[in-house]
Amino acid sequence: MVVRSPSRMAEQSAPLLAYEDYEANAVHIGTQTKSKDMQNFISKTETDGATIHLIDVTKTDERIRFAANFINNYEARDILVVSARQYGQRPARMFAQAIGARQIVGRFIPGTLTNPNLRTYIEPRVIFVTDPQADSQALSEAVKSGLPVIGICDTNNHLRNVDFCIPANNKGRRSLALVYWLLSREILKARGETDDATWAHHQKVENWESSF
Repeated sequence: MVVRSPSRMAEQSAPLLAYEDYEANAVHIGTQTKSKDMQNFISKTETDGATIHLIDVTKTDERIRFAANFINNYEARDILVVSARQYGQRPARMFAQAIGARQIVGRFIPGTLTNPNLRTYIEPRVIFVTDPQADSQALSEAVKSGLPVIGICDTNNHLRNVDFCIPANNKGRRSLALVYWLLSREILKARGETDDATWAHHQKVENWESSF
């Protein structure tokens, strides 16, 4: 899988990646259903054969940039990333390692955010979920704890308890790898810890893909 860096442009609005790279990694491929909440993030609907709603990757790009800036308002140890989805577990883990955040992949133990008597109890200040539906237990506890929630949201997701969504295919292996890879890069760039060329050299996006 090849990811090209966009041309260096002075404008802040220059895309983080060429839009073709998002599409090459299936970031734009939504589901056969759409929620009212996600309507504004859908570019079009393909009706050749099965109906597929396609995500507007220009909005994906914009929101990854915003999410990176927002996340950098917090100390790394106060950030929690969660992924119950198998395809999200490796990239979520690598994201956490890259930026120094906490991570819970696989089963989320009930009470982790709400029961101080549990050995696994933690008190993050912000939570990042791979899929609001698959990570519903973590999402519910984050809401009860008053934590801001950022989520990767597909066309079928509801945003009731998500404070900020990154519209993207949250079920595909390549899509999740790219989103987490790119978000990590942007967070570390904002900290002054890397640049596009250095990141691309040391972190190959295909190495972020789950191998299930």
